[in-house]
Amino acid sequence: MKKILVSITICLILASCATAPYQGIFSYMAANQTAAESPSVVQVTNAAPVIPVTGRLPQAASDPAQVAPATDTPKPAIYAQNPQAAIATPIATLPPVPSGKSGIPNFDHIVLIMLENKDYQTVMDGTQMPLLATLAKQNVLLSNYYAVAHPSLPNYIALMSGSTQSITSDCTTCFLNQPNLADEIEASGRTWKAYLEDLPSPCFVGDSGSYAQKHNPLLYFDSIRLNATRCDRSILPLTSLDSDLANKTLPNFSFIMPNLCNSGHDCSATVADTWVNAMVTKLQGSPALGNNSLIVVAFDEGSNKDTSSCCGLPTTAGGQVAVVLISPTALPDMTDNTPYSHYSLLKTILTAWNLPDLGQSAQARPISTPWTGQINPTPTP
Repeated sequence: MKKILVSITICLILASCATAPYQGIFSYMAANQTAAESPSVVQVTNAAPVIPVTGRLPQAASDPAQVAPATDTPKPAIYAQNPQAAIATPIATLPPVPSGKSGIPNFDHIVLIMLENKDYQTVMDGTQMPLLATLAKQNVLLSNYYAVAHPSLPNYIALMSGSTQSITSDCTTCFLNQPNLADEIEASGRTWKAYLEDLPSPCFVGDSGSYAQKHNPLLYFDSIRLNATRCDRSILPLTSLDSDLANKTLPNFSFIMPNLCNSGHDCSATVADTWVNAMVTKLQGSPALGNNSLIVVAFDEGSNKDTSSCCGLPTTAGGQVAVVLISPTALPDMTDNTPYSHYSLLKTILTAWNLPDLGQSAQARPISTPWTGQINPTPTP
């Protein structure tokens, strides 16, 4: 009996000693099993296709849920010329856009700088506009963007109202009783101003020297032009911008238009390149702009020989133009090859501020990829 008890005791001692090392092995196996079952990459289901992104991630926007969290994980280069190739890339993707949200930040300030009559290649070959080409490479380039028509005025009216309003010329008396972006901005409690180089006086009607009314679209709308107080407050000479920056009274939306020379309309692309680079530098150097901001540099149309079109525009449109987005909240060093038009840019502003659609913006694709990394499908009319 003694022998049996001794044997049982020895067995129990051996089993107790063996438990500790085996517990470590079991814990290691369990941990690795859990890690193997937990994906290291967010798998997007029932969402728009995903584009991989390059470089650092942006600063947080007003709605942190709309922007990917900061991370030190390197990102693969974006497929600038073949977005379909990016869809199949299963690594280092951004999380899906939260349901019901566009991913476009609720910007404090949006600044739209317009230039004139330059084809995409003129800007991006780096010879005539090297400064803007550099800005495009450092920020976001929309490489598949099209103007809606020729000549200038229909494009400007489309940007502000979602329609050319049947305007087909650079008329100066074709005023409009139509809803427009400025109306909606004010209705939302936000502010706006148009700053125009060489405008003789606030709310001046007509042409004067190197200032052309056709490049001042908001003046064409009756709700603005016929309201003297509103018009004098908001349609201003470009010199007013300096005081607004100094006083930190920059409006939520700014429309900036150089004169006929500095816009590239009457002078060379090199002149326009120098002017716009100085303007962007001034804006970025001002605390009035802030980090939750977007600067858009766009061209109204390509050259008259380019009538190319895309994405729901008429077969004959305003040609391919370069558009550069500069925003601390956007993915840097990015080329977005998604087809866009002036209606897409209007849609983006409306979406950022949750404003009602205007005209054809209802059928336009908003520009959200620079913030989400995802290809945004065109909405169904």
